[in-house]
Amino acid sequence: MLIRLNQAQPYVLSLFRFVVGLLFAFHGAATLFGVLGGTQAETGAWPGWYAALIQLVCGTLVALGLGTRAAAFLASGSMAYAYFKVHQPEAFLPLQNGGEPSAMFCWAFLLLVFTGPGSVALDRLFGSRSTAADTEGAPRQDKVPAVPV
Repeated sequence: MLIRLNQAQPYVLSLFRFVVGLLFAFHGAATLFGVLGGTQAETGAWPGWYAALIQLVCGTLVALGLGTRAAAFLASGSMAYAYFKVHQPEAFLPLQNGGEPSAMFCWAFLLLVFTGPGSVALDRLFGSRSTAADTEGAPRQDKVPAVPV
């Protein structure tokens, strides 16, 4: 059973990345354009409009798996800022201050910074970077022999 779960891990990670990115992009689109039941922010208003722009762009990039780690890092930081500047001053716990979405997005994106996009991503299609999984079976080349041969 564990073997099958481990084999599915890269695909489930890709699905997780896609869903989280899509939800984040939808949130940004709702704030930027007033669609999907959202209230449109005034253009250029700090911090709401800029946060929505980050949400739309980074959410789209993460959903596509394009520049996933960088986009997820920026998205995670923006959600940490949102939590500590907007929600946390209201009350200590996220349940009390309405900051659950900010906290969850922050941690979900931070996870993607460290795990990468999974196996189904545009990053993989373009071959922009080799990953630890690609070089896992390769011999280590970090040790230099003491005596030349």
